[in-house]
Amino acid sequence: MTAAAQEKTLKVGVTSGPHAQIFEVVKRVFERSNPGYKIQIVEFNDYIQPDAALDAGELDANSFQHRPFFNAQIKARGYKLFGTGRTFIGPMAIYSKKYRSLSDIPAGAKIGIPNDPANESRVLLLLQKHGAIKLRTGIDPLTGINATPIDIVDNPKKWKFIEIDAAQLPRTLDDLDASAVNADYAAKAGLHPVRDSLVVENGDSPYACLIAVREKDKDQVWLPKLVKAYQSDEVKKFIDAEFKGGILAAW
Repeated sequence: MTAAAQEKTLKVGVTSGPHAQIFEVVKRVFERSNPGYKIQIVEFNDYIQPDAALDAGELDANSFQHRPFFNAQIKARGYKLFGTGRTFIGPMAIYSKKYRSLSDIPAGAKIGIPNDPANESRVLLLLQKHGAIKLRTGIDPLTGINATPIDIVDNPKKWKFIEIDAAQLPRTLDDLDASAVNADYAAKAGLHPVRDSLVVENGDSPYACLIAVREKDKDQVWLPKLVKAYQSDEVKKFIDAEFKGGILAAW
């Protein structure tokens, strides 16, 4: 058998943008440290397909989602998936082309938020942290108890929350008063969460991203090696230099 025939290729799904950029560096580190393995990066343009493809066996792993989103997908869709490691925190932020601070946004304003349960809850918790709204008690994204607009118990300015697919939110900034945008989609739209946002998450966010595999693959010998390659100094230096605080290494 030839060396090429003995090589194992791992297909890893990522969303386009920072996840894809970072995984190109992970691929180099992993392949250099693990002769006989190759990584094929498969890019997606939404948050739904990567888990569906992984669960269907079309991928060996994916790297795009934070733990609350991962837990919500398993709960909603019955996937048999396993999450491990910490990759990065892509800070959720609120952006506006019309206002310079959260307090400037007027009564009755329309605010765009992601329409998936985990990220919608993430935005509402961020707004609560900054005193814009108040949610009912008991919200816990890590255990899958996510907030929706019906869980708002105090909304002093009577803001209207418009639920939109996360990938489309940057485009809504021309029409809405403000919108919440995930870090990967913000980066593709030329938005920097530290420089351009009204409010932004900090490093203590529970929304650290992870690497996911099928449950049956959780003991594969390559999985801890893949996590180790991601959590390498080379990858951290790339994140720090490339994103300048717009994305935070989470290990």
